[in-house]
Parts: sequence; C-alpha cells; structure tokens
Amino acid sequence: ASMLSCAGTAQAADDYPNHAVRWLVGYPPGGSTDICARLIGQYLAQKLGQQFIIENKPGAGNNLATEIAAHAPPDGYTVFLVNPANTINASLYKNLSFDFIRDMAPVAGFIRVPNVMEVNPAVPAKTVAEFIAYAKANKGKVNMASSGVGTSVHLSGALFMMMTGVNLVHVPYRGAAPALTDMLAGHVQVMFDNLPSSIAHIQAGRLRALAVTTATRAAALPNVPTVADTVPGYEASAFFGMAVPKGTPRPIIDKLNRTINQALADPALQARLAELGGTNIAGTPEDFGKIVVDETNKWTKVVKATGATAE
Repeated sequence: ASMLSCAGTAQAADDYPNHAVRWLVGYPPGGSTDICARLIGQYLAQKLGQQFIIENKPGAGNNLATEIAAHAPPDGYTVFLVNPANTINASLYKNLSFDFIRDMAPVAGFIRVPNVMEVNPAVPAKTVAEFIAYAKANKGKVNMASSGVGTSVHLSGALFMMMTGVNLVHVPYRGAAPALTDMLAGHVQVMFDNLPSSIAHIQAGRLRALAVTTATRAAALPNVPTVADTVPGYEASAFFGMAVPKGTPRPIIDKLNRTINQALADPALQARLAELGGTNIAGTPEDFGKIVVDETNKWTKVVKATGATAE
C-alpha cells in the first residue's frame, strides 16, 4: 500500500499541473510582491504549460491572502507569494487563525531587495541627516506612507523612528501602489518602500531617494548611500518567494522549486530582477524555509523593541 501511495504521488507530480494554478498575492497590482509574482508566474506558465493566475487579495496587512492560502487544499493548485509581512505578522498580530511556519510549506526563494528611504521632491531634505532635522523641526507633521501595517515598509520606518527619535505619522495603505500614488501627489512625505515598486519613479525624478536600508549600497542605485551611513547599525531588507499549503506532496514542491530555480538562472529574467534591485536567493525549499524562520526571529525582536502593533 505504501509503495502504491508513493507511486501515485510521483505520477501526480509528473502530470502536474494539468490545469491553471491560482497564485495568491496579498497586495494590489503594481507593488513589489505583484511584480515578482507576475515575472516568475510568466516563466512558470511557459515551462509547465499551464497558467499561473495572479489573484490579488489585499487586506488585513497581507493576512487575508495568507489565511486563504493556509486553508486551501494541499494539491499544488494554490500557491502563495511569501513576503516580509509573513515574518512580521507572526508577532505583530495576536489572534491570527493560522501559524505561517506551521501551516505553509516553503517552495523557493526568489530575490532579496533593499527598501529605499524616499521623499516627495517638495520635501527640502536632500540627505538622511537633513531629513532627521526636518522631521524634528516639524514634529507630528510629517506623514510616513507604508504598504500596510506589518509590512517591511512599515517596520523599516518604525525602526528608523526608534533609532533616530523622530516622530513620523504612520499612514498605512492597502499596498504599495496606492501609497505611491499619494507619495507622488505630495499627500504623504516619506516612505521606506521596497525598491522594485519605486525605482522607476526615482529614476524619473518623481521621488527623491535619500538612502537604501541595506548594510551596503544597492547596485541599482549605486550613488545612493545607506541609512546606516548616518544611523549606525540600521539595516532592513525585503525578500520574496513561494509557499504552498502544508501537506502538498513533496514531488510537486520539488517540481516547482526546480522550475523556479531555472527561472532565476535565466539571463533575461536575471537582468530584469537586477533592474529592480534584487539579489538572487535561489536554493532548496529548506534554504528558503531557513530564511523565513530567521526573518521571523529578527522581526519579532524589532516588533518588541519598537512597540509596533497592528492598528
């Protein structure tokens, strides 16, 4: 019976996928998570012969999409775009109906990207030091946009406030795209956005990059300093990957992992991801699982230290 079961699982993986796959993304179209899903999804569709249909489910700081994914059938036909909120929300929210590490199985990592501290051009500050002085002189009057409560965009800003003593008014949105719309219009003044969704606006001069949040400069913005150059010890970044409901057959996970790693080795896709400021984190499902656990531990400490809560 055991042998027959294994043979059946292997056969299922050989046939997988035989119809369209639903790819849940916890944010609206246009942000970094959505961009990554569409780039990888297009490659998967070409190689595996079935559509990977992006289903944007914004809401509850990414928890709505995560809850749907965690409770979906473990058959490989629902996949989930993992992002930093999944490692942050574990400590930010107290009454989740799921435990991400317990209920989801890692498939593969895609890229790690810096966040970028950016301002509307109407803000007079040209450097991080000038921004700190400006924010302190306008206490409670400078609005900080984020792509939602619990995102790395939110926590990167919270960490900045904790380490500098500035008081920014947090304005959460349902994703990066609507936050950027208000940034461009000048309704909010500063944002610590994931680089992929902001880089085109920065390069066009519609937003001004003050610094990147990683420990070293980003290749995509080589002339932009790090926050740590002004605020020693500051570091934050975002990462993206895929997970499936726990219990999904391992042969299906392995097939997805192999194809994603092939995608990340494709020169055309590599070039596109590099343009977005991404660093490749291809590897095994276990490699990606370790990233998720390590990031969960890191952000738990930041949430406790900053006193951040789900609003």
